[in-house]
Amino acid sequence: MCTPSLNTATFRQTAQKCLYICIVLTSWPLQSNPVYDHRIDVQVRYDNRSNRDDRVQYRVRYYPQITFSDKWSLNSFIVTGDDFASSHNTFGESDSQEFAVRRLYLRRTLQQGKVELGVIPTYKGRVSATGLSKDGWIQGLRYVTSVRPGHQLEFVAGSLNDTDPNRALSLKDSSDYFELEYSASLTKQHAVEFGIERITAGNYARAEWRYSSSDTQTWNFEYVRRLDDAQNKVVVGTETEVAINGYNLDIYAYYAYVSEEFGFRAELTEDYLGTGHGGSLAISGDIGLADLDWFSRIDVVDSTKRLLVGLKRKF
Repeated sequence: MCTPSLNTATFRQTAQKCLYICIVLTSWPLQSNPVYDHRIDVQVRYDNRSNRDDRVQYRVRYYPQITFSDKWSLNSFIVTGDDFASSHNTFGESDSQEFAVRRLYLRRTLQQGKVELGVIPTYKGRVSATGLSKDGWIQGLRYVTSVRPGHQLEFVAGSLNDTDPNRALSLKDSSDYFELEYSASLTKQHAVEFGIERITAGNYARAEWRYSSSDTQTWNFEYVRRLDDAQNKVVVGTETEVAINGYNLDIYAYYAYVSEEFGFRAELTEDYLGTGHGGSLAISGDIGLADLDWFSRIDVVDSTKRLLVGLKRKF
């Protein structure tokens, strides 16, 4: 698959950051024979949106990892895109050919959880509909511990005051992000999460309930309340797998409402379109050729409509 070449300045910045990563990796003292691993996923999509010109976009995600022992690893994330919640470049636009290191962090696996330190992911595991973009980052510390089987406590503290991927590794001198979350699998069918957050200038409380009605279908209800401004975000959705004449389709559909003054947190979610009432329907399946998958998605948020269709592959 061919992609446009990156501009010289972007390439130089990315190369310098990658060189720094390599220096750190080769000088790591914990183990003489560290194990290197990585994974890549690539996506091409057509984006038709009612309030802007049509676009053909591509995304490349690269996840390198060095494992030093059964407890220590160094992880990174390098991806296209020019914003915290955007990881796609646009074909034919010279100013839309970004490729940046968004994460670089140490992970220490504990008997009952883990610790992550550095420029870390926005999530500890599964990404919720109301969660921050999975391609984003936080400069800081995450501590996850199991308080009992199936019950976890997560604490995150750090900085999220710059959403430019090219500055993701530039150390910030302020702390404006805080999260404390409790998650529990109550039964085989029911799971819940409760959390409080401080994101830039807003304070939030979050709750989520997930119900697995069968082995192939899950329902979710998520609610976020902005405590300092009486604003709300609500998401009700379902994820299911359907077989039609032996062909499997993955389907995800949801309804969402975001208050107009909900704050900056709304813009940090995946492919943000706007506030108000909205809905989305996503369908994907296996092409059966070269490990390719196809996907399509329709989004509607108030008067804004969007259609996405494309192909993706993991390596």
